[in-house]
Order: sequence, then C-alpha cells, then structure tokens
Amino acid sequence: MAIASHVLPPLSSYSFRRSKVYQHMESCLMSKDLDCFFVSIQKHSFDVKLSYLKPARTLSLRCASRTTFTSVGSLGIDKDSALNNIQRSKTSFDGSKAADGKDGFERELQELFDEVKMLISMGNKSDAADLLRANYEAVKERVNAGARGMEEAALIDVIALGYMALGDLKLVGSLLGMFSEVVNSLKDDEQLLDPVLVHMGSMYSTLGKFEKSVSIYHRAIDIMEKKYGRNSVFLVTPFLGMAKAFGSIGKAAKAIELYHRTITILESGRGAQSEDLVIPLFGLGNLLLQEGKAKDAETPFLRILNIYTKLYGEYDGRVGMAMCSLAHAQCAMGKADEAIRLYRNALQLVKDSNYMAMDDSILEKIRIDLAELLHVVGRGKEGRELLEECLLITEKSRGKEHSSSVTHLINLATSHLRSKNYAEAEHLLRTSLQIMAKTVGFDDQSITFPMLHLAVALYHLQRDEEAEQIALEALRIREKAFGKDSLPVAEALDCLVSIQNRLIKDDGVLLEQLKRVLRIQERELGNESEEVLETLKKIAFYLDKLGRKDEKSSLQKRLSMLRMKFKQRIRY
Repeated sequence: MAIASHVLPPLSSYSFRRSKVYQHMESCLMSKDLDCFFVSIQKHSFDVKLSYLKPARTLSLRCASRTTFTSVGSLGIDKDSALNNIQRSKTSFDGSKAADGKDGFERELQELFDEVKMLISMGNKSDAADLLRANYEAVKERVNAGARGMEEAALIDVIALGYMALGDLKLVGSLLGMFSEVVNSLKDDEQLLDPVLVHMGSMYSTLGKFEKSVSIYHRAIDIMEKKYGRNSVFLVTPFLGMAKAFGSIGKAAKAIELYHRTITILESGRGAQSEDLVIPLFGLGNLLLQEGKAKDAETPFLRILNIYTKLYGEYDGRVGMAMCSLAHAQCAMGKADEAIRLYRNALQLVKDSNYMAMDDSILEKIRIDLAELLHVVGRGKEGRELLEECLLITEKSRGKEHSSSVTHLINLATSHLRSKNYAEAEHLLRTSLQIMAKTVGFDDQSITFPMLHLAVALYHLQRDEEAEQIALEALRIREKAFGKDSLPVAEALDCLVSIQNRLIKDDGVLLEQLKRVLRIQERELGNESEEVLETLKKIAFYLDKLGRKDEKSSLQKRLSMLRMKFKQRIRY
C-alpha cells in the first residue's frame, strides 16, 4: 500500500470570479465549516474542480418558461413533496421584478442556490432530487424547443452541479450532452461563459472524460486570457483543473508546466509566502511523486511546510498535515527513518493542537500508512500498536460491531500473521467475518478478503481441512461475482493450491490449477509481471515433482529471462 500524502489546502482562496453569483456559490461552498475542507489524495484525487461539489449541497431551479423561476425558500418546504409545492406556488419574475438584464438573472441563480443549499443541509435530499428533476425536465423542454442562450447554459450548469452534489453522476452525464450542445452555440463574448466552461470542464473530469475536459478548459482559458490578461489570478482555477486532467491522461509534462505557470502567477500577485500557493504546490508535488520523481517532489512539499509554519506557527495542525506530505516524499526517496519521524511528529502535533477529531478519517489514514511503513522496516510491534489505536478509536466512536471496524480488524490480523501469531489472527478474522455477515451477507464478494486470510491462518495452525473449505467457499463467491477467469479468482486459486498441497496426493491436479492461475495472470497483467514470475516458479516445482523434464526445461528458460529482467529493474 502506498503511503498517502495529506495536506490542508486553503479552498476558500479560489473565489476569483467577477460574476457575483458564481463568486458567491464558490465562496459559500468553499468555507471552512464544510466537509470538503480537507483533501486526502489517496481517497479523492485532487481536483480544484469546484471543490464545493463534495459536500451534500445542491441548487434548485424551476423554469416553466424563459422568464419564470420558482424560489424554494418562499414555499416553506415541509413533509409534502417539494415538486408538488412548486406546482402549487410559483413566483414569476418578469422584467419588472427581476431587475434589469443579466444582473437580475444572476441574482435569481444566487437566491435559488442559497435556498436549496439550505434545504439539503437540513437533510431533505429527496426533496432536492425532486426539484432538480423538475428543473431538468423544464430546461430540456426549452432546449428541445430551440432555446440556445446563455440563460439555458447557466441553468443547466446549476442543475448539473446539483446532481453532482447528490452523487447522481449518471444524470450528470446525460445533462452534459445537452450542456455541450448549448455551450457550443454560444459566442466567446458571453458574460458568464467562462465560469460555466470551467464548471463544465470539471464535470467531464469527474466523469473520467479527461480529453473532453482538457478541450473545455482550453476554451475557457482562451476567453479569460483575452478578458483578463495572461497573468491574471482568474486563470488559476482553470489551470489547475486542466493540469489535473493532463495528469490523468499521462501528459505529465504539460501538467507540470501548468502547475509552474500557476505558481508564478500567484507568486507575482499574492507573494511568495501566500497560502494560495498551497494547492498548486501540492498538486505539483503529488504529480512528481506519481512520476517517480521523489527528490523533485520534496521541494514543493517543503515550501508548503514553510508557508504554514510562517503563517500559523510551528504548533498549528496545518503544519502537521504538511509534514505528512513531506513524509510521503521522504518515504518514496527511501528515507524511511526520516519519514517515520515526520509522521509521528505530525500525529502528535495534530493531537496536541486539537486540530481535528481523533476519529477523523484523514488521521486514521495517516496512522495506517505509518503502521505499514513500520512493518516494512521491521518494527512490527510499533506498527501493531498504531493499528490497535485505530481499532480502539473506531470502537469508541461508533461501537464495537460497526462495519468500519472491519478494516482495522483485518489489518491487525495481517500484522499478527506476519509475526506468526496465528491464533490471535484467527480470532480477529472471525470477529470481522461475524460483523460482515450482519452488514453485507455471506455471499458478498467483499467477505472473501478476510475469508482467505482466515484460511491462511488455519493452514499455519495445521487445520488444513477447515482451511480448504473456507478457501473453496471464497473461490465460489469470487467466481460468481467476478467470473471464472478474473484476477480475484486467480488469487483465491493460488491460496487454495498452497493449502491443498498438504491434502491432495495428485500433484497433476494442483499443476492444472496453477496453469489456470497463470493463464489469468498473463491475460490480465501481462507476460512479464511479478505475479507471473512467482506462478512460473510454482509450476516449475510441480513439473519437477512429476518428472516432466522437457516441460520444465522450456519453462526454465522463460524463468531465467524474467529473473534477469527483474534484476535489471531493481538495479535501475
């Protein structure tokens, strides 16, 4: 498991828009009280793309005609359907009520956004979904009737953001088709087009359509450079969004160039010690780590640490989070002891400063990363203490049989397996299986993970028949869930062969099972993967036992070539 990097970016810094409605949307949703304030890179890939979409916040818009909108706040949402309330009570905004021109239109968007944000914050997600569905149908009708103006684009933008907030990415995907159709018909001099394009590029990125995202961001940047100049801070948001998209499609050089350009703009406009630099520095450092340039990544992470230290003092929790990012780089550089020191200091600093709750998911992730690192360097006892701390914190905050404790039980069991404490590992794994049986059921594929670990523990406790039955059941579940020729099935088969080695006298049966594992691995991982190398070693062993020298001789040549390639990889 890779050590994740964590940092606290100042999300509230990026309300660069001059358009009041979009500035308000971004600033109110990037505020410190929202649950999107922290960024954990391994759980959520960093994307400046409207960070406000992470929390459950949404917007509503009811447009029965080109100049008619409904204000949710005036309806008094209660137990009745919000959609029915809209149909019963409409607030019409014609030219006299909506103020003049586009200012009134923007104000209506802002009011609707605020009202529905409040609705969602009260937990009425189903009402918000009804409102968004009604809005979607109304806008769709207008577009189908030939309307292709900036108002339609802005309305679709708001509705799409709402569905993003509710997690309905399928509907966002269908909306983007209509969104593109409208936006493509607009001229670049439309007042609100650039922020709408930035939102749109972010949505495509979220859906994994990075090439399309890059194209949309490119248009937004062209418009904004002409409008504000090539060194304007308004370019920071689309630059960061495009850098993320480039990084996701393997164009790291272009992404790095954009990060550096963003940093230069911010240094010029905000100063070399501005907190606004944290986001691009963090994105740059993380990308460099992904590219295997750990030494280069150290520099941006050190800058983040220095910025936070100077702004908030050396005992602030943000300094601790920055230390974790630096520890990630140190670990990638092979400096395990320095990484461990940084992680421990960071955890202590965050705890002493009361920067976040001890059961916070980010702190939990840091503890797990440090625990794994400690195991890697042979300090398993220290690592196990951290895993026990994770379990105790989870049980205290959520209860002893909460599903979230399963991860910690399995991690602890894995640690005990490494230390050959097989009886304790069995106890922990059976506890995790009992919890999972209640939460996901016996046939869910996720339950096979602790099942295979339990089979290994029982094998080492010389309880081979019991271990075989559990491994066979895990194999059955995975074959049903993933298909008979899937990698998870190969993993289960590999475990089963190791167990059956002491039970089955017919080595030919075991050899055929290993050949099945090899076929799956070659197809899914390639002919030169490390997994293929290990399976070939096992096949060679059984060919030797069976006296099939000709087959072994041919296989031995392939093994020698693979071993040589892996030695070269390690050397470089």
